[in-house]
Amino acid sequence: MTVSVLVPSSLTREAEDKREATRKLGYVARAATIFRADRLVVFPDPEGETGRFDGGFVSTVLRYAATPPYLRNEAWGVRDELEYAGVLPPLRAASRTGSESNGSGSIRQGIVTEVGPDRRVRVNCGLQHPISLNVPPEMEVAEGERVTVRISSRRPVRAKLVDQPLPGLSVERTDLSAALCREDAGVRIASSRYGERLTVGRLETLAGRVERDGMTVAFGAPERGLPDILGIEASAVDSSFDRSVGGRDEDGVDGDGVEPTADPSTETGFDLWLNTVPNQGSEVVRTEEALFATLACLSLRA
Repeated sequence: MTVSVLVPSSLTREAEDKREATRKLGYVARAATIFRADRLVVFPDPEGETGRFDGGFVSTVLRYAATPPYLRNEAWGVRDELEYAGVLPPLRAASRTGSESNGSGSIRQGIVTEVGPDRRVRVNCGLQHPISLNVPPEMEVAEGERVTVRISSRRPVRAKLVDQPLPGLSVERTDLSAALCREDAGVRIASSRYGERLTVGRLETLAGRVERDGMTVAFGAPERGLPDILGIEASAVDSSFDRSVGGRDEDGVDGDGVEPTADPSTETGFDLWLNTVPNQGSEVVRTEEALFATLACLSLRA
């Protein structure tokens, strides 16, 4: 099951300064981490950008936030976009473990600091010193490259490079349509105040599909929701559930969970539009607040 969170490049459009913009992005990264998102995607919304904090700024700060603290200095150095990186809240991502035929151990990111002879490299992976490791035959690595390290023991140190995706939250920049068309997109959900009001009954059926297939959840920007970004009228939002995502048949009976029929190449590309704060007490729900509210609901399991 893969969980993807999609946010626009205009996410920090209302921020008064770089410090405030950085802090906002920190809470976005924290929400994605708390609810174990695998992928955080920044999709372009050039019409909504103010010019000061564009998609490059947004993705850089999010990538930095998602980088393990022990790698940040080496991986990023000094960059203008990261001037206020100190205000980012710590993600404190839970360590991930894995197992294989010859044992188990924790999986963590490392960065190659030196490439030596005989297919050996030195890797900084957050231990007291960089460690020397063999490069598996199927891998090719270069200095400065991020790699995945399996650590089976710290005293004495026993570790090895593994040919696996980097653990933790990944941050990407891609078009909204491309993100919705991925094979592992799962249930494609647009978070919007104009969507279907989420109820306990709706959630109960939807949770089964999400647990089985995963989900991709997209959010809008301040004063610029997904209808504005997509160039559609709010009244045109199709907020009805189809049977594939836990809605009702035409006769009003709960759907039976058949396979999805929505085609991401037509209309907006979403399986459903969902309002996860149906009785909001504030006129505005900020994007980072919507992430917490939405992902908390959709992470519930029976």
